[in-house]
Amino acid sequence: MTPPTQHSARRPAELPVDPGVPATTRRQWAALAVLVLPVLLISIDMTVLSFALPAISEAMAPTGTQLLWIVDGYSLAIAGLLVTMGTLGDRYGARRMLLIGGAGFGVVSFVAAFADTATALIAARIALGVFGATLMPSTLSLLRSTFTDREQRRTAFAVWAGGFAAGGALGPIVGGWLLEHFWWGSVFLLNVPFMVALLVLVPLLVRERPTAAAHGRIDVLSVVVSILALTALVYGIKTLAEHGVQTTPVATIALGVGLGVVFVRRQLTLADPLLDVDLFRLPVFRSSVLANLMSICGMTGMLFAVSQYLQLVLGLRPLTAGLLLLPGAVVTFGSGLLAARLARRLRLDLLIATGLLLGTLGYVIMAFLGSGSGSGAALQLAVAFVVLCAGAGLAETLTNDAILSAAPAERSGAASAISETAYEVGAVLGTTVLGSVLNAFYRSRIEVPASASPEQVSAARETLGGAVEVSAALPDGSVLLDSARTAFAHGLDATAVAGALLTAGAALVVWRSLRPRAHAEVPVTTR
Repeated sequence: MTPPTQHSARRPAELPVDPGVPATTRRQWAALAVLVLPVLLISIDMTVLSFALPAISEAMAPTGTQLLWIVDGYSLAIAGLLVTMGTLGDRYGARRMLLIGGAGFGVVSFVAAFADTATALIAARIALGVFGATLMPSTLSLLRSTFTDREQRRTAFAVWAGGFAAGGALGPIVGGWLLEHFWWGSVFLLNVPFMVALLVLVPLLVRERPTAAAHGRIDVLSVVVSILALTALVYGIKTLAEHGVQTTPVATIALGVGLGVVFVRRQLTLADPLLDVDLFRLPVFRSSVLANLMSICGMTGMLFAVSQYLQLVLGLRPLTAGLLLLPGAVVTFGSGLLAARLARRLRLDLLIATGLLLGTLGYVIMAFLGSGSGSGAALQLAVAFVVLCAGAGLAETLTNDAILSAAPAERSGAASAISETAYEVGAVLGTTVLGSVLNAFYRSRIEVPASASPEQVSAARETLGGAVEVSAALPDGSVLLDSARTAFAHGLDATAVAGALLTAGAALVVWRSLRPRAHAEVPVTTR
């Protein structure tokens, strides 16, 4: 095979492809298919869990905070460890880390399926995040070494990002069917066959080249500080949303910010930094990370809210709700492939900003739901999700490509980890910030009948799923159910406004940062 052409680490994302690149081989596309498996799996896991939340609420009666941690514990663990695992992949081999992560993910998925308490499920989700953190940076790093040509890599990233869309399409349908015929834990068993296939196919089809970073040292203190910083920030945001402005959440957020500053300053002094902060000197890299984070924040925040609304407010079956969101998943895949073509002709700043503005439009459509009910409301939410997913697919494909293209080859694992950290932090923020807005409005608007006991009042105020369960045990349960559904609808409106403001603000920042007259390349120091 002819050696692939190497591209400069600081080549602008808008430049055309060298026409002398080698043709893509069958082995490369086979490797791509294998590397999409973990992506497909993660997407299925996130989507299925969102649709399983009502069943989990009824089975375990978690508090509102526990429900958020069931969703966020996974993403939080991934976000805290992605940089570490990406660096370990640079040091000891991305393929090796992929196999370790796949084996652990399969085993813990089996354990999670049989968790009998909310606490046990949260612990299992965190363990899934630990092993999941080895999967995502490894796949991106291996894609970088497999597809060295710019145009081929963009197409590969479109397919890779489309794996999330495929998982989004498969998860609600298969998961909906499972939830209608089996217990909620069956959704975790979906992970096992994917991991078995991964462990068999990776050694057969995926190759990697060693990098110059293979002999670097891992700074344990940086690992600890990064995990503590992110945990403090997320916990502080959750507590602030639940209890309002109090000393504990404000101090926790301040602690997280302070630890983040300590982490960054330490990286600047290390010969082998855990996070190559010099990469953020590049406008393309910096703005692409922001766009990556915000596009996923918008998608996960909407999915968290809409999946509950369709099932618990409109009363749709899980399978029906999944089918309504299927077009959005398909559109994500299509817009990702379209992005690879549009990037040859249009400026990066315009394309990424457009993707974020489509997310804004999706939230605006959701905000006008009002007191809608029945098929009209379901259709409106499906359209909003399609529009938002179109923007997310466009932004994700281009930002992943821009992030990896800006980084030196020997730091591809670290750059991949930063890209996936942005993705997972976005997922955390989507459910934490937007989910907390939803829960806060729900708690402030719901009215519980006087016939409810103190325990029932607490359960009804925590989550909509709790209110549905309590209403079945009260003589005037229909009054509680109507109030809970109305309160949740108001919370959905507030969430839509917050999501629109976040994505619109991000679009403005990205456009101003990436437009040509603001663009100036800054040398990246390789350590």
